[in-house]
Parts: sequence; C-alpha cells; structure tokens
Amino acid sequence: MSVWDNASWHISHEVVRKWIDEHNREAKKSGKGVRIIRCQLPKQSPWSNPIEPKWIHGKRRVMEAERLLSAYELVERVCEALDCPHYGHLSIPEKVT
Repeated sequence: MSVWDNASWHISHEVVRKWIDEHNREAKKSGKGVRIIRCQLPKQSPWSNPIEPKWIHGKRRVMEAERLLSAYELVERVCEALDCPHYGHLSIPEKVT
C-alpha cells in the first residue's frame, strides 16, 4: 500500500484520476495487475502516513536555518543523513519523444 498525504504535490489532478480509472478497468478486465483505490486522508494527520516520523528527523539533520543550501550541499547532506552513496545524475543523451 502506498500513502500520499495532502501535500500540494500529491493531490491528484484530473489526468491522474483518468489514468487510475483506465488502469483499474484494464486490471479488472484482464485479471492481471492490481487495482488502485483513491481515498482522501484527513489534513494534519501524520499518524496515518508512516513516512512522516522519518521525514521530520531527516529534514532536521539536513536543513540549515541560517541560509539556503546550494544543490550540491543539499545532496551531500541528504546522502550523509540517510547513509547512502551519492550517484551522479542520469542524463539522456538524445531527445526522447
């Protein structure tokens, strides 16, 4: 199960809703895959999203109140806080259509 909270970047737009509906119809028709159920979470409910406690602790280890961090500094701090290696960004050598 995946949980999306009510953060502005998680709110489903019409295109996403249509895609979910089409996906669910195809999954039901073919009998393959899983169906996706949309439901709204109450606002201000971090207990309903298991990632929230981890997110706030990670954010506190990474952020600096005095100034904005450069992109490089932010990446380095995130990797340090999560104890993970930093891999270079992927690039696509040609235009994808």
